[in-house]
Amino acid sequence: MLAASRKDLLLERLRRDGRVVAKEIAAELGISEDSVRRDLRELDAAGLAVRVYGGALPASPAVADYATRTRVAPESKHRVAQAAAALVEPGATIVLDGGTTTLAMVDALPRSLPCTIITHSPTVAAALLSHQADVFLIGGQLFKHSAVACGAAAVEAANRVSADLFFLGVTGVHAAAGLTTGDADEAAMKRTLASRAAETYALASEEKVGAASRFTVLSLDAVAGVVTDVVGDDPALRAISDLGVRIVAA
Repeated sequence: MLAASRKDLLLERLRRDGRVVAKEIAAELGISEDSVRRDLRELDAAGLAVRVYGGALPASPAVADYATRTRVAPESKHRVAQAAAALVEPGATIVLDGGTTTLAMVDALPRSLPCTIITHSPTVAAALLSHQADVFLIGGQLFKHSAVACGAAAVEAANRVSADLFFLGVTGVHAAAGLTTGDADEAAMKRTLASRAAETYALASEEKVGAASRFTVLSLDAVAGVVTDVVGDDPALRAISDLGVRIVAA
């Protein structure tokens, strides 16, 4: 089998099974594991897979730059945002992560809702100008790819706040890989924010469920639930639910 055909097969298995194991593919095709690993390295370099020990996972399309992400699955993000906003009670203190789904949450939150919102996203903060909510903006070095503040100064500021809920944006939600994103510093900032809230909910529009990115944010058992509009019989979502993770249907 030619390399191009092998890669097509690997991508099909990633879509179907949510992962590939190099040893199993090599045995099935009668080729060396080195050949399979080489194919997976090339798929990883092309942004089509994420290599892990022993094989690979589907790569998330949500690692694109901020402007591009605004055009990815907007209707799905709107549904997730509506369901997440319904979890916010009057008087609550919440942390909104950066990203296009949390920005959609701003539109979903009633403008007259009395609450306190903490965010490290200047985009989210600016969108809240017409809301009654008290808004606290965490500063630091601006990570332009995701339009959020990260780095030591942002982490230090985040460690001084406390909240009832944290709405976490990620690029991948996978039963094996957990909650992932594409940048190490951003992942660290998200973990810090999660540690400052009583409960964390991960926001997962359709393109993120069953996908993975390079850096782990949290394990699935570290969140109170995953808010998603993916239907319950989806194999990737079912694998997550089978772990005991609460699914908040959007």
